[in-house]
Amino acid sequence: MAKQKTSSGGTFKKFIIALVIIVVLALGGTLLFYYLRYFGPNVTGNEEYLYIHTGEDFDSVYKTIRDKNIVTDTATFSWAARNMKYVGHVKPGKYRLHEGMSNRKFIRMLQLGEQEQVELSFHVFRTKEQFAAFVGKKFEADSATLIRYLDSADFVKQYGFTTDNSFVMIMPDTYQLYWNISPEKFYKRMFTHYENFWTPARKQQAAALNLTVPQVSILASIVDAEAVYDDEMPTIAGLYLNRLRKGMKLESDPTVIFAMNDFTIHRVLNKYLSVNSPYNTYLHTGLPPGPVMLPSVNAVKAVLNYEKNDYIYMVAKEDFSNRHNFATNVAEHNRNAQKFRKALDERNIKK
Repeated sequence: MAKQKTSSGGTFKKFIIALVIIVVLALGGTLLFYYLRYFGPNVTGNEEYLYIHTGEDFDSVYKTIRDKNIVTDTATFSWAARNMKYVGHVKPGKYRLHEGMSNRKFIRMLQLGEQEQVELSFHVFRTKEQFAAFVGKKFEADSATLIRYLDSADFVKQYGFTTDNSFVMIMPDTYQLYWNISPEKFYKRMFTHYENFWTPARKQQAAALNLTVPQVSILASIVDAEAVYDDEMPTIAGLYLNRLRKGMKLESDPTVIFAMNDFTIHRVLNKYLSVNSPYNTYLHTGLPPGPVMLPSVNAVKAVLNYEKNDYIYMVAKEDFSNRHNFATNVAEHNRNAQKFRKALDERNIKK
């Protein structure tokens, strides 16, 4: 009887041990299953960024991830996304991808909208169309949409601009912005920077010149278009302010080039001077209605801190140094102009 009891007890013990092993293996398998689906590496290195457009739903995001081979196992990604409740909480943006990211880390980034900001850095542009094309390549909003806002009288009026001068609201600098920023928020950000620049002291400087703040930028755009070197800007600004005070036409070549919308022109011929445009300062007295380029900050500062001089005329130097000869009278100017025309002819520059 004792031997049977021992045999029965041993069998039960073996059963318990086997059951424990089965449970441990099952638990281990379950943990491994969940680990691989949540914490195992899944993001490939095929794409640097995932772009999610405004209004996209999970199916659209999933299709992009699948089509671009962003993850190794789309099934586990989909399973994890649904279990983490991401399906109904898609947020647009530009998301940086790191090879080997787990589903959990990847989805958590998307859930929280932890997108990478875009650095927007620029100096000058000739036209707002060029500016919009540049920005449209870096952000979700395309160039046509961005232009529509600058050309909308109702939109720019809220910031105190017209469709002619709205471009001066943009000030060259480096900005950190989200890829999916709306056009409204984009221009609000630009205007905030513009307002920060135009301190009360600078507004007083503009008033002392008898110019509005936008007019300072318009004149600065002409100064910037004329000057290659920043150290000439205050001198050129002083010259044009002299002409404005005397009621003389500005007669600025860059305004003619802008009016013709041909920035390949190197020699402004007499036949160009009659182009019918409010931007042609050979025909119209005073400032044009808008900027002839996006002025640099240095050009705006040069107008506000212009050089006090008696110059009325200027022409490019005949040595093609990209500097100018300045004159206080027409006789002196004609001599300077003749030297430059001769240099152009010698180099066969006709246009």
